[in-house]
Amino acid sequence: MGAVGRLDLPWVQFSAAPVEVGRRITAEVTAIDLDEGRAWLSMAATENPELWAFLASLHRGEILSGTVAAIERFGVFVALDDGPGHPVFPGVGFITVPELSWRRFEAVSDVVQVGQRVSCEFLQFDTWNGEARLSLRATQPDPFQAFADGITVGRTLDGQVTKLVPFGVFVQVADGIEGLVHLRELAWTPVEAPEEVVRVGDEVTVVVTEIDRERRRLTLSRRQVSPDRR
Repeated sequence: MGAVGRLDLPWVQFSAAPVEVGRRITAEVTAIDLDEGRAWLSMAATENPELWAFLASLHRGEILSGTVAAIERFGVFVALDDGPGHPVFPGVGFITVPELSWRRFEAVSDVVQVGQRVSCEFLQFDTWNGEARLSLRATQPDPFQAFADGITVGRTLDGQVTKLVPFGVFVQVADGIEGLVHLRELAWTPVEAPEEVVRVGDEVTVVVTEIDRERRRLTLSRRQVSPDRR
């Protein structure tokens, strides 16, 4: 059995009913589900062979250049310098919000602007949308790894509380670097909520208790700070 997903239907007829029972179609196999005994097909692939061939020729880690064509709340479309255009979307390249920057930001427009030139790393061929998934942050130095190179567990740091959550608080200890102080490590006596002892904007002293390079997580403790630094 073969199945054609909604976005794998012909793009030019997307707003209408593109197929009907009994109609013969030509489609490309994009995935096979052995457990379900089903092959996923794409009619769009056969109607845009040049685009599909271009996307299939790309390799993970390859650097692609282009121009930011449109900004949406869910990511950024990039019109690539090479390859054909997309029949529906503003650009063949697409950057999801998490792949825009290593640093925290409030709005996508804080990172890129329409018309801006960008160079991104190719992540994968999205056969569902017929686009190249890209990463802008992969082409930039990771500030967390640089920070981790110069820090060790047990180091005492000064920082500022940036966010309160039910299980603790986040503290910024360097530019673009935040760590979590769990609720149990927030005070020298037990507390039920972080707002009992700190507020956003407070300056605090913390101790590094864990550095997780793979998950880019920094764990801190306020309770373990030596008495002379409290």
